[in-house]
Amino acid sequence: MKNFIQQSIICPHCGHHVPVTLDSSNGSQEFYDDCPACCNSIHMNLMINEQLDIVELQIDADDEQIF
Repeated sequence: MKNFIQQSIICPHCGHHVPVTLDSSNGSQEFYDDCPACCNSIHMNLMINEQLDIVELQIDADDEQIF
């Protein structure tokens, strides 16, 4: 499995394409990055499944309320 993955994501706030570099060497992780166009925070959840050799990235605005 590659440790560094280049990916382009879409900002959930403004729709701007944002290039990101993901580091899978630390396993699954959750982090935030700011959109360079609208400056809003983008919540990213990186999940690693080493058995299936799959890297999954979930992106949201992190402004939804969960009840």
